[in-house]
Amino acid sequence: MVHRSGPASAYAPGSRPIRTCVGCRGRAEAGELLRVVLVDGDLTLDPRRRAAGRGAWLHPEPTCLDKAERRRAFARALRVPGPLDTGSLRSDLEQLAYRDTGPGSSRAGMDQRKQVDPS
Repeated sequence: MVHRSGPASAYAPGSRPIRTCVGCRGRAEAGELLRVVLVDGDLTLDPRRRAAGRGAWLHPEPTCLDKAERRRAFARALRVPGPLDTGSLRSDLEQLAYRDTGPGSSRAGMDQRKQVDPS
């Protein structure tokens, strides 16, 4: 019988899931990107990464959202016809950035890495 020390993980050490940002096309670990899903015709952030259906991945930066809008990448990644409105997604992204770096934030001025929800 083999006994392992330390916490059990679904991934081997050093082999985290890699995703591609639909904006800049850069590859990164899934924990560094935000998952975006289509809910009732609106693009919405999926912070727990549990929503049903296809998802698109995006760096939490306005420049990547701008690039994704120009390239019409969300419609292609989510496999839906026509352009999608990114207004609500942009406001969600701005609120997220403000919450993480705004006045009174415990993360103000700190490294901008996102922490993954373990649940």
